[in-house]
Amino acid sequence: MQAIQVTDKVYWVGAIDWNIRDFHGYSTHRGTTYNAYLILSDKPTLIDTVKKEFYPEMMARIASVIDPKKIEIIISNHSEMDHSGALPEAVAAIEPKEIYCSDMGLKDLSAQLHPKFPMKVVKTGDKIDIGGDTISFVEARMLHWPDSMFSYLEKENILFTNDVFGMHYATSRLFDDENEERLWLYEAEKYYANIVLPYSDIVLRFLDTVQKMGLSPKMIAPDHGFIWRKDPSKIVNLYAKWATQAPKNKALVVYDTMWGSTQKMAQYIAEGLRLGGTEVKLLSMHSCHRSDVATELLDSSGLIIGSPVLNSGIFPSMADVLCYLKGLKKKHLVGGAFGSYGWNPGPVNALANTLTELGIEAVAPVVSAKFVPDAPVEQACKALGLAVSKKIAEKLK
Repeated sequence: MQAIQVTDKVYWVGAIDWNIRDFHGYSTHRGTTYNAYLILSDKPTLIDTVKKEFYPEMMARIASVIDPKKIEIIISNHSEMDHSGALPEAVAAIEPKEIYCSDMGLKDLSAQLHPKFPMKVVKTGDKIDIGGDTISFVEARMLHWPDSMFSYLEKENILFTNDVFGMHYATSRLFDDENEERLWLYEAEKYYANIVLPYSDIVLRFLDTVQKMGLSPKMIAPDHGFIWRKDPSKIVNLYAKWATQAPKNKALVVYDTMWGSTQKMAQYIAEGLRLGGTEVKLLSMHSCHRSDVATELLDSSGLIIGSPVLNSGIFPSMADVLCYLKGLKKKHLVGGAFGSYGWNPGPVNALANTLTELGIEAVAPVVSAKFVPDAPVEQACKALGLAVSKKIAEKLK
């Protein structure tokens, strides 16, 4: 395994996970990378490690450039196990003189790894001299863990950002200009929608703070995906856009069905949305993954949810996606709910409470059908779609 040169002094020594398809409930159908970076200086420095099982790959890449024993400093920007899992083995093999992390990083690493090695705590504004260059630190709390921080290699003008500005995207092409935008743009958006979205207010404040600090890196090097070298501002601007959660004339109808009745209702609702001039996407949980629903929701203004009744509750796939979306805390949504039942309408009617829990402004009562929807139900569904479309249009004025 060979390291990949980033600059004269910086090398990528991470690992590519081509096969991972689930990352704590997030569908990673294009795999991911675990990025670690080696800085050649008077005090050779390693920034982050990799998932535990990829330790040999990381060490082989390091050894292709330098004797690992010569590394004097290890920096942990983020304690999540896909970046810290290999840390104990790396420390044992390398025996660095110093290991740095944030205050919360120390607490999290201690709780996860129970390390037998000392770590030094740094905070925003702290600097360390690595001989020939300086690394300064910026805490990025709750982006997306309490321990998260950035490391800035000052002379090389490279910002190492752990999970921020990354994506789950396995690629042997290390830089933005080597990858197809039509592929990575979706993965970057998906990453934001499924991981960073709940912290959007923090993102906006943090971007403002970084701008006031005068940081304008020539490269942004995250811990997943590729390095931004041609145009680092592109991903920064995308984050600023996504964080505002600006409304768009788009709505999702998310549903599942048992015997086709709820699906028919979804189609009627979609027709109402279309007639109202709103872009609509029907997402059946029989064929869609929760993380793809979250991605489509990022630029949507409307969410209409539908479920049949099973065992006196909503359908399991709908319970799954609704629980998932609740945690992502998408703002500025309007919508409604619908569903079919056989003898107990209670679970369908209870979807009104779910809308409240999701922070969705309901524009009409829940539409329900006993068994198969008839003509009045068809009209009620179309009216629901039209009402959501109208409300979205009002908000866009």
